[in-house]
Amino acid sequence: MRFSALAPVPLAAAVLLAAAGTAAQQYPVKPVRMIVPFVPGGNVDILARIVTPEMSKALGQQIVIENRGGAGAVIGTEAVAKSPPDGYTLLMVSAAHTINPAMAKKLPYDSIKDFAPISIVADVPTAFAVHPLLPVKNVKEFIALARARPGQLNYSTAGRGTVGHLSAELLSSMAKIKMVHIPYKGTGQSITDLIAGHVQLQFSSMPAVINHARSGKLRLLAQTGAKRSAAASDIPTMVESGVPGFIVSSGFGLLAPAGTPRPVIDRVHGALVKALSDPAIRNNLLGQGADPVGNTPEAYDAFNRAEIAKWIKVVREAGIEPE
Repeated sequence: MRFSALAPVPLAAAVLLAAAGTAAQQYPVKPVRMIVPFVPGGNVDILARIVTPEMSKALGQQIVIENRGGAGAVIGTEAVAKSPPDGYTLLMVSAAHTINPAMAKKLPYDSIKDFAPISIVADVPTAFAVHPLLPVKNVKEFIALARARPGQLNYSTAGRGTVGHLSAELLSSMAKIKMVHIPYKGTGQSITDLIAGHVQLQFSSMPAVINHARSGKLRLLAQTGAKRSAAASDIPTMVESGVPGFIVSSGFGLLAPAGTPRPVIDRVHGALVKALSDPAIRNNLLGQGADPVGNTPEAYDAFNRAEIAKWIKVVREAGIEPE
């Protein structure tokens, strides 16, 4: 009798698994929500709006973008972490997703455990820009100057804990130099003051500075990707410039809540890859200074883990106090 009383339990589990499998196979049967944890108009928002129309076609359901900015992307990211893992809530992130674990004393979610990776969407290279009057033509000359003038070179950023901030600290650590951080509330004024010569350098997204460099208002010494971006093929990478291992990625990627069924992940991944292979979308992304990626969930997971470990190390060595 004991065995017969227990028998319905595994049978019920099997029924639930079968139902979940069927739901995953039918996915999606209603519109999908994609949360962008930033206000409209930024890089993440722009990239999301470029790829979602074609993804919607591939999925057969509309993808609705919902902007939930605030707290350095934490508010929107937390909303996704706490959403049902059914594939109807997705998250488009930037490098903030891998930087926040280093900069925040406590996050309301785990950046790895609470999310299912889908793919890196695109990579926007970071440019190492200096004022043209700074007497350096390449990274080696810059490092030599910085070593000769410790604490005398100022770098501007869009704010504390941004990619630009931590990129400069990474260079300081790797090259054994000391620079002074001048944080601004946004990219615009930080670049304006660099052009005016109030600061000497900045690590900024390539699209934000490339036209200023072409007009002679700024000088680009390097870009930080693993390889040269098609948007600036004449600019060497930091590795090519003599700083081995210096690679910084913008990490624009697509995530779902942890526990989302793999068939659903694969379905969304397939729709994204199809969108990224569309010539018009590729050209649009390249025109924005973004290199399309579309790698596997496993590769994206490895990327996130490596980036989080890297930024935690950079923040610790720089003596930056998490807030």
